Amino acid sequence: MLQIGCHLSSSKGFLHMGKEALSIHATTFQFFTRNPRGSKVKALDIDDINALLKLMDEHEIKHVVAHAPYTLNPCSATERTREFALETMQDDLMRLDYLPNQFYNFHPGSHVGQGVEEGIRQIIEVLNIILKPEQKTTVLLETMSGKGSEVGSRFEELRQIIDGVTLKEKIGVCLDTCHVYDAGYDIVNNLDGVLEEFDRIVGLERLHAIHLNDSKNPFCSHKDRHAKIGEGSIGLEAIIAIINHPKLCHLPFCLETPNELDGYAKEIALLRSITNISRMILCCI
Repeated sequence: MLQIGCHLSSSKGFLHMGKEALSIHATTFQFFTRNPRGSKVKALDIDDINALLKLMDEHEIKHVVAHAPYTLNPCSATERTREFALETMQDDLMRLDYLPNQFYNFHPGSHVGQGVEEGIRQIIEVLNIILKPEQKTTVLLETMSGKGSEVGSRFEELRQIIDGVTLKEKIGVCLDTCHVYDAGYDIVNNLDGVLEEFDRIVGLERLHAIHLNDSKNPFCSHKDRHAKIGEGSIGLEAIIAIINHPKLCHLPFCLETPNELDGYAKEIALLRSITNISRMILCCI
């Protein structure tokens, strides 16, 4: 079954997110752990989390993705900014233990003039502090577009970070389709080649989730502007190829397109219907 959903607001609680996901026929979803452009976080409501877990079990929702705030930069040139990232991520992972065996996605950060190697060293340092053997959450490095001084737009950079992490079983990758296309990986014309490169450098076994977005920018633009599915430079045909690919189709796909809930519902219905038709055709061949 296609695991597809979208980014949902957590402002009304965990159970509400689960019900919203069901209302648009989503089988996974993503949410911010706190204010995406700040540090404010709601008090933990264990009963609310347990209610969501019960709902997920009843409706066979296997995976959800928690997204760290955009403001975190674990490789900032400013020490206090790095400390803030570390403290926030530590707190997020503690809270996510109440939602066990899920994913925590974060942007690796921007080195702001220090150089990629120093940025990678600082990211590794933070990860080796926050990752604990007893934690129940897998932390995901998000693939980036290469905007400014972002770290993580090249598969080699992600591999370097993973190589430096002690608890490698706690770390993985979330591939953003808009970001990798903007970074110069041609998932439109050479998806198999890109996946082979990812597998050779990082390892497909470390890929745990996909952000499914079209792009408002041309190939290799090194920008980051998501478009609605089928309305950007990636296009519907390439998106369908991604969700039907035998090396990817088992993963949770989270839409981050510029939509409200009804727009996400339409995209989910479209992708689910086309996927079902594609799989019926394959069964008949």
